[in-house]
Amino acid sequence: MKLGYVRVSKADGSQVLDLQVDALVEAGVDKNNLYQDQASGKKDDRPGLESCLKALREGDTLVVWKLDRLGRDLRHLVNTVQGLAERGIGFKVITGQGANIDTTTASGKLVFGIFAALAEFERELIRERTMVGLKSARARGKKGGRKFHLTKGQVRLAQASMKDKSTNVSELCRELGVSRQTLYRYVGPDGDLRDYGVQVLSDKRTLKSSSSEEPK
Repeated sequence: MKLGYVRVSKADGSQVLDLQVDALVEAGVDKNNLYQDQASGKKDDRPGLESCLKALREGDTLVVWKLDRLGRDLRHLVNTVQGLAERGIGFKVITGQGANIDTTTASGKLVFGIFAALAEFERELIRERTMVGLKSARARGKKGGRKFHLTKGQVRLAQASMKDKSTNVSELCRELGVSRQTLYRYVGPDGDLRDYGVQVLSDKRTLKSSSSEEPK
C-alpha cells in the first residue's frame, strides 16, 4: 500500500496542498491514505507526519512530493528513511532533486545511498571537531563528556509508550520534560531504540540533566 505525506509551511491560507495532493494521487496514493501538516519543516511538532509514520506497515511505501517535505535537514531525512527501511517500508520521491529516489528499486537505493553517505560524512566532521574541542578543553584542565536528558527508566518508559499506537507523543514529551526532537533521538515512532537510547541503557553513569544540552 502507498501512503502519502504532504506539507506546506504556512497555515494562513497563502499556501495550498492541492499541487502535492494531485501529484501523489496521480502516483497511485489513495486520498484516504494522505497525511498532511501545515507547519514549517523545522518544527518538531508535526502530527500529520507522526500519524503517517505510525500508520505505515511492512511492505508499504511512503510517497512524498519533494525531499524537503519530509526532512528538517539531511541527517533527519536519512535517519527517517533508514528507520523505514529497517521496518521493511519503501520511500519514493516524485519530483525535485530527489526524484530518482525510490528505495523499492535497486537504482533508487543507490541514489539514496549517496545521500546517506553525505550525512555520514557530515556526522564524522562534527564528531572530529567535537573530539578536537574536548582534547583542547582537557589540556586546559576542563572536563567534558556526554550528558543525557533521559534516565534509563525514562528511556524504557518512552520505548513502551511509543510501541502503544494510542500514545499521544506531545503528552509523553511533556511528561518526560523533553522536546519531540529530543525524544526521537532516543526512541523511534515504533519504540525502537536509537543511538542515544542505546548509549543511555549501556552507560552506568547516566543521570538526568534537564539543563544540559544534547551533544552535537
